[in-house]
Amino acid sequence: MGRILAIDYGTKRVGLAVTDPLKIIATALDTIHSKDVIQYLKDYDSAEGVEAFVLGMPKKLDNTDTNATPLVKQFHRLLKKNFPQKAVYLHDERFTSKMALDAMIAAGSKKKDRRVKGNIDKISATIILQSYLESI
Repeated sequence: MGRILAIDYGTKRVGLAVTDPLKIIATALDTIHSKDVIQYLKDYDSAEGVEAFVLGMPKKLDNTDTNATPLVKQFHRLLKKNFPQKAVYLHDERFTSKMALDAMIAAGSKKKDRRVKGNIDKISATIILQSYLESI
């Protein structure tokens, strides 16, 4: 039984989150530089087994594309090319960065930790994954 891995793609950093093998709980995994993400995913898949990917798709409130949407679509094509046997689901990522910051504040994170963008990216990926799990 494979895991589901969520990706919050950015041009500099990529936040990753993963389910447990039973696909019940979403957990922050890591933040990777965008140039290293495909190799990281290949290594992770070899070690843990990934059943499917959930890619956060940025949209505006009126459901039109943002400036980041074309970049995420390009990464989507790259992901499908490198993992042709895996399902790749696109999932709405609106407000995940704000929700991640709010979650860090609620959890009592220090201001210094909240400034580390990689922490926000990991939590955003976790929110994307949890939202996806709730929708299926």
